[in-house]
Amino acid sequence: MSELMKRWEISAYGLDNLRLVDAPRPAPAAGEILVKVEAVSLNYRDTQVVEDGMTASLVFPFTPASDMAGTVVAVGNGVTRFAVGDRVLSTYITNWVDGNPKTWAEMPTQGGPIPGMLAEYVATPEEWCVRAPKNLSPVEASTLPIAALTAWMALIELGHLHAGQTVVVQGTGGVSLFAVQLAAASGANVIVTSSSDEKIARAIALGAIHGINRTQTPDWHKSVLALTDGRGADHVLEMAGGENLGRSLQAVVPGGRVSIIGLLESDELRTSIMPLLGSRASIVAVAVGPRRAMEDMIRMVDLHRIKPVIDATYSLTEVRQAFAHVQRGAFGKVVIDFDKA
Repeated sequence: MSELMKRWEISAYGLDNLRLVDAPRPAPAAGEILVKVEAVSLNYRDTQVVEDGMTASLVFPFTPASDMAGTVVAVGNGVTRFAVGDRVLSTYITNWVDGNPKTWAEMPTQGGPIPGMLAEYVATPEEWCVRAPKNLSPVEASTLPIAALTAWMALIELGHLHAGQTVVVQGTGGVSLFAVQLAAASGANVIVTSSSDEKIARAIALGAIHGINRTQTPDWHKSVLALTDGRGADHVLEMAGGENLGRSLQAVVPGGRVSIIGLLESDELRTSIMPLLGSRASIVAVAVGPRRAMEDMIRMVDLHRIKPVIDATYSLTEVRQAFAHVQRGAFGKVVIDFDKA
């Protein structure tokens, strides 16, 4: 009889349907590794997938969450990239090793439509994992696959950020705080916008040089221009959507870059054509990245000893509370620590 393990799953859409169940412990097939999961970080996307699939068609029962850190405890036939005892992280977009994907249909994402990581053990193709950073705990490392890699792609991989440039980072969620740390480590000047003075102060402690309270200063782009002597920012990370895009275009230097990452205020982008024409800006959608880029990012995280910002950790029995925390907003990341009592 198979050994049993604990696993979270939903039998239908909706966070109310999350259940912790006993399930058979998987065995690795050829080309797969069996990972003892030690931590899973949650993204806002995970809440949306549970609620309605987020455009993915889920097969029920479905296990949510894509971002995992753990240790290899068994390997299937033909495995060459990892051995028992190796510490690994999951990747989000499967089969995307490098370059541009041919079609997204060939590269489904983990945590929807592919079943996710909220289980004590997962069997996964070795190609879908990378080696964990040397200098981070499993709880810290679990935050990297989506949030950190998205910030890396926006600023470093695609944005070619270099020292002396100015970056505007909107908000203080997981992607935003990784962007603050990566940009500061690259020698850039970081301006953070937030509705909280307390969060701005914490972001400055992480490496930002200025903060703008967007509640007190709705036209925050004017403050960016003032802080840069009228020049504007080289990069703006657009996290809100809606009409905020127009302010981002007015905050960016002529010919600068606006990376579309979030949709916290609207799932639409609204602006008149004139701010876009006037800015001559590049507007680029950023949606995580390939495995090779994640490996590059991990080297920088180790080199600069970047420490992910974790707002709270929850135990395996507290997953409902963790999802609720993500929904109400977090300063940084929310993590399920499988070793937490």
